[in-house]
Amino acid sequence: MAKLQPVRGTKDLLPEETRRHRHVEETARRVAELYGFGEIVTPIFEFTEVFKRTLGDTSDIVTKEMYTFADRGDESLTLRPEGTAGVARAFISGGLQQQLPLKLFYRGPMFRYERPQKGRQRQFHQVGVELLGVETPQGDVEMIALAAQFLGALGLGERVTLELNSLGDAESRAAYRDTLVAYLSGHRDKLSEDSRERLERNPLRVLDSKDEGDKRVVADAPLLSDSLNAASKAFFDQLLAGLDAVGVAYNLNPRLVRGLDYYCHTAFEFTTTDLGAQGTVLAGGRYDGLIGQMGGPPTSGIGWAAGVERLALMLADIPDPARPVAVIPVGEAAQGVALTLTQQLRAAGVAADLGFSGNLKKRMKRANGVNARIAVMLGDDELARGAATLRDLDSGEQSEVPLDQVAARLMEKDA
Repeated sequence: MAKLQPVRGTKDLLPEETRRHRHVEETARRVAELYGFGEIVTPIFEFTEVFKRTLGDTSDIVTKEMYTFADRGDESLTLRPEGTAGVARAFISGGLQQQLPLKLFYRGPMFRYERPQKGRQRQFHQVGVELLGVETPQGDVEMIALAAQFLGALGLGERVTLELNSLGDAESRAAYRDTLVAYLSGHRDKLSEDSRERLERNPLRVLDSKDEGDKRVVADAPLLSDSLNAASKAFFDQLLAGLDAVGVAYNLNPRLVRGLDYYCHTAFEFTTTDLGAQGTVLAGGRYDGLIGQMGGPPTSGIGWAAGVERLALMLADIPDPARPVAVIPVGEAAQGVALTLTQQLRAAGVAADLGFSGNLKKRMKRANGVNARIAVMLGDDELARGAATLRDLDSGEQSEVPLDQVAARLMEKDA
């Protein structure tokens, strides 16, 4: 029989790694709550059409990376490759238009079939936020400030760089599309097959190509910023002024784009070189046309998502978990008392470990193994006096405490 292994691109998160992931997620949730965001949990799978509408039939995610399957009712379902589509669908199907402006935070696993690498798996995890119903640049400022504060709270503020660009409004993008098509058509023979197809259907997607030949062509392509109209320039100027006012530093990157038509105005990424080649750890943008494209009411939106695995890799030391106390019965008579006392401690909110078997030496070894701070020792002498011996495992100091006062004494030490 073949040796059982996790599926390629998936991995088991053991307690230490899970703790780092949880630290990233809880930090994101905590900071999002400071900005008034509430948490939403959408299903892990949706009707495939949800993602085809939002990501586009020509995107790499839809054509190459989605995990799509037919269920027993012959419905086409897809494991979610990203979080925004599900939130937008929930907004429409849940009739949430009356609650605008809406601030939503999410976290959870996503799924993409791509080559596994450091910090990137086929099942991966994201945290993200979506702001719906705010048309002004102030919404963009708040979302980017939230992202910066989140990364700063993780201790990564000095290790990431904010890259920023304007995609302009629909009129600006239409003008740029014409200019871009004219340029790319002159270099058609140098483009990959995928990009030649995109040139006909969605030319802005060529700018996102990972093909090296395409990158060389794109390097000399006209800039979208040269096609911005007055309204788009004014929007971007207000965004930059807002970021300056709240102290968020940024680098302008005119090559930063989004290929889908519903994106507009602000596009941004926080990047790092700490994971090897420059990589994105958090990315976002404004998508005022998305919900309308999905069949909902015209609704402005802006959001971002961050990869938990990549951020967890960048973390230095994170706060240690609470150190437990070790309850150590010595002799058969102490076993029942130790079990009762351990449960009393846990009920009082004191983390407690009770070894299931072993002599004193083995139990002390286990206490050190779980990084216990105090050993609560119960022997025949202590039981005769209705007491327990508390030994500080760092200093070696010990004292005898009545059994009915053990929990209170340990809670005092926690304070």
